[in-house]
Formats: sequence, C-alpha cells, structure tokens
Amino acid sequence: MMNERDIFDERQETKKANFSCPFCRERADYEVRWLKRTKKKHAPRTHNEQDRARFEKSRDYMVRIDDQLMCKNQRCRRRFEIPSSQTVVFI
Repeated sequence: MMNERDIFDERQETKKANFSCPFCRERADYEVRWLKRTKKKHAPRTHNEQDRARFEKSRDYMVRIDDQLMCKNQRCRRRFEIPSSQTVVFI
C-alpha cells in the first residue's frame, strides 16, 4: 500500500492574501499557511505496477493549513473563517 509520503516531499509555505473581516468590514493582508507537496523525482522501487501508475498520475499540489484568521483591526480582533472554499490547489 502506497503512502502520500512515498510520493511527495512536504514543505510549509506562507502566502499573502487580502481578506475583509465579516464583522468590522475592514480589509487587510493576512499570512495564510499552506502545505506544499511536490512530487519526488523517482518512484520507490518497492511498489508494484498499480502504485507506479498512481505515482505517474500524481502531480504537485498545496493544502491550506489555516482555516481561521484573526482580524487585524485593533478594535475588532475577532476570529473569522477564510471565506474561500478552496483548500486544495493544484500547481
């Protein structure tokens, strides 16, 4: 059985995104953490043909780690969910 770690190298990355707080409506730039999974150069030798085919079809992608942000407005400071529904992005 093949594991995700057999196919991908993982690295954390932060990306800036501009969001508006749903409570105070103030816009600001936030640092959002992502886990970037890049495909390894070679498939492990211990895998069978099915696993090798799955390795060939796989591609790089990112998974969002942060689900909530804290408003940067000093008067508000409330937590809100990241409004986009996109948690996985293929590169």
